[in-house]
Amino acid sequence: MATVETYVPRMKQRYNDELRGRLKEELELSSIMQVPRVTKITLNMGVGEGKTDAKALDAAIEELTIIAGQRAQLRRARRSIAQFKLREGMPIGAKVTLRGDRMWEFLDRLISIALPRIRDFRGLNPNSFDGRGNYSLGIREQIIFPEIDYDSINQIRGLDVAITTTAETDEQARALLLGLGLPLATEARRD
Repeated sequence: MATVETYVPRMKQRYNDELRGRLKEELELSSIMQVPRVTKITLNMGVGEGKTDAKALDAAIEELTIIAGQRAQLRRARRSIAQFKLREGMPIGAKVTLRGDRMWEFLDRLISIALPRIRDFRGLNPNSFDGRGNYSLGIREQIIFPEIDYDSINQIRGLDVAITTTAETDEQARALLLGLGLPLATEARRD
């Protein structure tokens, strides 16, 4: 019987081989199982004009699907807000939750390809941790991803990326994400 080779994403391999042991020593943890790891990455794209323009919503879902490599879900409003002329159940955005190998592949593409393509990039905000070891970042233009064809898009949209980890503190999450190569700025930006 022939052996079957299984593909392991590059960043996952690096985490398991190098980073996990180093973080155990660095964070002074007693067990390798206490070392923080990335559990999921959530991509969210809000489409305000989706309530009136169905084509804009379809385009956003299609772009998010191309970026993530996984079908995006339609998100609907949970409650009515009169100031925004929004009714409960109206379509307002798209969301994708990545886990497993797709999550590692997306994180690798984000760090090594997409973030360096941002104009005037000086690093990510180091204060975007939520207090529980999770990190959120906003991307202003979806065109930084090479999968998006610049000529085929009709509008520049931003998206939110939430990286969820098993870290108990922000310091543990910071050590994990810096070890993975996330380019955090050395000091807090004022913008």
